[in-house]
Amino acid sequence: MNTDIAKILEEHGHKVTSQRVALAQIMFARPQHLSADALLELARAAGVRVSKATVYNTLNLFAECGVVREVNVDGSRIYYDSTTHPHHHLFNMDTGELTDLPEDSVRLAELPPLPEDTEAVGVDVIVKVRSRRD
Repeated sequence: MNTDIAKILEEHGHKVTSQRVALAQIMFARPQHLSADALLELARAAGVRVSKATVYNTLNLFAECGVVREVNVDGSRIYYDSTTHPHHHLFNMDTGELTDLPEDSVRLAELPPLPEDTEAVGVDVIVKVRSRRD
């Protein structure tokens, strides 16, 4: 991914830095959903010297370049998804865990009428769950 991320950053007019490459190595090590804080923690555990601001800026840059998807689960928590093709998510409100739903598990029969002169560019479904409160 090092050469891929370097190429993608260059194609979008951004500098390739050792910190961006190191964060990419962690982010794309496997399919995952990470918050900026979680990526910062993993980076520091791996010995990467990086500030919180750099992590946030790099994740926003990766999203701008299309290599991660932003998943806003509740207006205050954003996760960055290393899988960028369209898919839906399950969010556990008790644990804060965000997981992918199987591709065929959510079916939308049709979209509601859209405002005039607009078009749908995507649909994001986040199923939120919590422990039963009997």
